[in-house]
Amino acid sequence: MSQIYGKVALIGLGLIAGSMAHAMRAAGLVGHIAGHAKSAESRDVALQLFCDSVAVTAAEAVRDADLIVLAVPVGAMGAIAAEIAPHLKPGAVVTDVGSVKGAVVEAVAPHIPAGVHFIPGHPLAGTEYSGPRSGFATLFQNRWWLLTPLPESDAAAIAQLRALLEGIGANVDEMDVAHHDLVLAVVSHVPHAIAYTMVGVADHMRRVSQSEVIKYSASGFRDFTRIAASDPVMWRDVFLTNKDAVLDILGRFTEELFVLQRAIRMEDGEHLHAYFTKTRAIRRGIIEAGQDTAAPDFGRGAEPTKGS
Repeated sequence: MSQIYGKVALIGLGLIAGSMAHAMRAAGLVGHIAGHAKSAESRDVALQLFCDSVAVTAAEAVRDADLIVLAVPVGAMGAIAAEIAPHLKPGAVVTDVGSVKGAVVEAVAPHIPAGVHFIPGHPLAGTEYSGPRSGFATLFQNRWWLLTPLPESDAAAIAQLRALLEGIGANVDEMDVAHHDLVLAVVSHVPHAIAYTMVGVADHMRRVSQSEVIKYSASGFRDFTRIAASDPVMWRDVFLTNKDAVLDILGRFTEELFVLQRAIRMEDGEHLHAYFTKTRAIRRGIIEAGQDTAAPDFGRGAEPTKGS
């Protein structure tokens, strides 16, 4: 595949940025990969594993870059955008990988100079691991990457970014910023909130010892703990910046939970069976859409070694 961008600057060098770098290099889509992270250790590891150059400051990393990817927590994006703005070359594309789009647009867009294209984005891919050693080239294969272009976004710039994302294996779709945040509250943000809560409930239970919780965690609880192991900084920012949509969906979840509680209390087996049949069908739909497999262990296979 031919080169799409000459220089790409990755601001933030964790799982998503590292995986992008591995995938772009494997497909020959970029000429030079520059990177920046606050941590000197992260910069050193990234230079060894996937970056051609690393910079102590974000401003230095983005000089002469054709594509800039903001891969930092949502709460840090405004400050980064302000820092890099004077150093962005005309015609460059700035995108991000934050899982909330409204707050990112509000924080970043005012800093983008005329002649630079800001195209917010969000890859629906990840693992519970973080850091520059966690990335791998196939992370985005057959996973959705949502773009939320602004009304003034340039069509040619969108097409170029889409070509890169499709080149690293992603399925690309576009949607409105507000709609994105509502959809993600349903499919990601509230499920994480529930997972964190369930793990917290288990932690506070005094009738069940910690050893029993760990020993018997090959049940549904294990999968809650996998989700709840995600980066706490990222998820703190997600819940604070997508507050309205998350609270809306949590309210709907609470209503559904009350209905389920009543069915159990009233021993309404017919309702329970119908409800579980409907939700099982959604799981089959996810498998048919290629977003998971029906293989044992939910298709995840062996867990990678910590820090790998």
